[in-house]
Amino acid sequence: MPNMFLIAVLLAALIFEFINGFHDTANAIATTVYTRALTLRWAIIMSATMNFIGALTSEKVAMTIAAGLVDIKLELYVVFAALMGAIIWDLFTWWCSIPSSSSHALIGSLIGATCVFTGTCNHIRWAGVLQKVVIPLFTSPLIGMALGFVFMRLVFELFADWTPRKANGLFHRLQVLSAAFMAYSHGNNDAQKTMGIITLALVTAGLHNPADGIPLWVKIMCATTMALGTSIGGSRIMRTVGDGVTRLTPVIGFVAEASSTIAIETMTALGAPVSTTQVITTSIMGAGSARRRTSVRWGVARKIIAAWFVTLPATIALGAIVGCVTGLVLGA
Repeated sequence: MPNMFLIAVLLAALIFEFINGFHDTANAIATTVYTRALTLRWAIIMSATMNFIGALTSEKVAMTIAAGLVDIKLELYVVFAALMGAIIWDLFTWWCSIPSSSSHALIGSLIGATCVFTGTCNHIRWAGVLQKVVIPLFTSPLIGMALGFVFMRLVFELFADWTPRKANGLFHRLQVLSAAFMAYSHGNNDAQKTMGIITLALVTAGLHNPADGIPLWVKIMCATTMALGTSIGGSRIMRTVGDGVTRLTPVIGFVAEASSTIAIETMTALGAPVSTTQVITTSIMGAGSARRRTSVRWGVARKIIAAWFVTLPATIALGAIVGCVTGLVLGA
């Protein structure tokens, strides 16, 4: 039975990673496609490749998921329940074209499933959740917005004498580079959540020592799965990210992607699992509002921000429900 549950956890983790790939593809390529810096096909190929490379780069975020959120050894069915709660939320928000956070969906679901399993909330490392999840939840989008605004103002100053045609030509080319780095940072941060949850399952099954870090085969498996998911694309969410917040131009696309990459890579270095969706969206808002405040569709922005606030409590509830149902089915 434990081996069957380990297989179930691995399958659920790969499904989650695959969904994460096509759910969050829009984060890296939406602005590039909408400004026609790249065709959709080449943007997806580039994004999948850079996602794969990024996913193999570091493991700080993965270790936060594997060892930094709970202080008790979980049963495998609890890890499975956490993954299923996150999958349900990701599919729901994808269907509704809402750019939500896969990262916070997984973390929230793990918290909810753990609380049901233990019958208390005392085994959650709340200090770690606060420092690595809640604070970055609010600060990373604000950093993205601030950088987007400042960089856009700087671009206005530096290229004030350029004709729009000449500026667009330059930033069309630069945007390909910024999109590649954005895709890399997405893989570097987002893919690690699934690596962490698989490692947690291996530790739970007694097959891995957490002091040994993330197994190489887990990194390769997660990186490959995310790249495959990315190759399918995420056109539903792409419409919201790409043109729902503000009218995109090559310069706004470049500034938003560059700002997002800096914010995400900073958080990744700190081991904080952040939402690439949140960061790219607020970076677009910052860059758009630097042009003029009314150019941002604040009604759409408010709906997106509302989804950020809802994700964590909603997935805590989902994880608790799935954990409870799974426990009842197993008689645990």
